Amino acid sequence: MPDPPLLALHGVCKRFGAVQVLTDVDLEVRSGQVVALLGDNGAGKSTLVKVIAGVAPADAGLVEWEGQEVQLKRPHDARSLGIATVYQDLALCGNLDIVANLFLGREAGKFGLLDEVEMERRSRELLALVWPGHPEPRTPVVSLSSGQRQMVAIARSLLGRPRVLLLDEPTASLGVSQAAKVLELVDELRERGLGVLLISHNMGDVKALADRAAVLRLGRNNGFFDVNTTPQEQIISSITGATDNAVPHRTTHRGARW
Repeated sequence: MPDPPLLALHGVCKRFGAVQVLTDVDLEVRSGQVVALLGDNGAGKSTLVKVIAGVAPADAGLVEWEGQEVQLKRPHDARSLGIATVYQDLALCGNLDIVANLFLGREAGKFGLLDEVEMERRSRELLALVWPGHPEPRTPVVSLSSGQRQMVAIARSLLGRPRVLLLDEPTASLGVSQAAKVLELVDELRERGLGVLLISHNMGDVKALADRAAVLRLGRNNGFFDVNTTPQEQIISSITGATDNAVPHRTTHRGARW
């Protein structure tokens, strides 16, 4: 039997008040695989990412990590497993330098004293992983371009040596050359064995990077696709609803969906 996926969701549901946002959602992410999470606005993509990140715990369903059931009730739960998230707004502080942004909330030190030397050393290591020719770690973030800030956010996500990385529209606000650098980085992370969940509206990015695509429509699964062998038009039809009910009705919360 093949190894279980790093991360698997079975029958996940999430409600906010009277609004049912996610209904019986399945998803798998394997080591060394980029999975594109696709869907129109309001499809539930961001909510699903928050469920996985422990920000908005699921109301029902099963989450498995390497085949074992786990609970994602808090962001700490996700981070301790090895799940890191880069949100679309990046959540960087422009008035702080790169080092301070990388370690914000996770400062290194002992006895209440910051170890600035160790944080700068580690910052150089992280930046070298994602950004050849990176600026000095003490460079203020406010002076960086949008693409450079994206690199800082991704470097920060690698601080805890994650095994699954969630990327929410990583190229949405970038120019062509900056976006290309981010895509190259995501490809390198896959080669290092990370599982990547990529939210994107850019089908060019999806075709260039993703191995699999999972489509959400109105908070439900509406198709799982092998990106390399599936015509782009078929994936787009699933996103828009032209091929609703592409996923058969669930008979069990366990078992492969792809």
